[in-house]
Amino acid sequence: MNRTLKNYLLGPLLLLIGTGLSFGQEQSNEGKEAAYTRVVNERAAKIVATLGITDATTTDKVQQLIAQQYRNLNDIHENRKSALANLTDKTEKETVEKEASTKLTALHNNFLTSLGQALNPQQIDQVKDGMTYGVVPITFKGYQAMLPDLTDAQKTQILAWLTEARERAMDEGTSKEKHAMFGKYKGRINNYLSAAGIDMKKASKEWEERIAREKSK
Repeated sequence: MNRTLKNYLLGPLLLLIGTGLSFGQEQSNEGKEAAYTRVVNERAAKIVATLGITDATTTDKVQQLIAQQYRNLNDIHENRKSALANLTDKTEKETVEKEASTKLTALHNNFLTSLGQALNPQQIDQVKDGMTYGVVPITFKGYQAMLPDLTDAQKTQILAWLTEARERAMDEGTSKEKHAMFGKYKGRINNYLSAAGIDMKKASKEWEERIAREKSK
């Protein structure tokens, strides 16, 4: 466990490559579309490569589902931004946000249903982790390393909140927004642990000291 993970748990959010793409104004629409297609296909292929699928037809199907999900998410978020751009009325803005939220919920459910026709539950979780940069297993492991005396009930609650965050983060449009969603839930987790009498600052310092000792061995 390294300092980067410690900072991820208690400090600023780690910002990885986002799903929003910018290719420069000098490129034609065709060029941008080709570049976008290449990126989403590469991302989908990397996720599928972790699933252990041996059937080529299933591999292609799942890769296409994931790539299309990225496209559909991008369309909803871009349309939402365009619709909000020139609005000043609060009620109208709320209507746009609600419509986008409804579309995202339907898209999320349909995506998971489609994945369920080709993958088992464990593989679906791997897809979810792939689309959210593995934040759930990384962060859960980090909490356990920092707080080795966590009770089973506390571990269960932490994992439940991280899993809930992943469901919501999957539907965000950029890396920053995905990590911000996890950040909200990590704040909830830290408050929960503090309320249980755990001094998070002290635990963080002690964890850092343990890491330093391990490195010096």
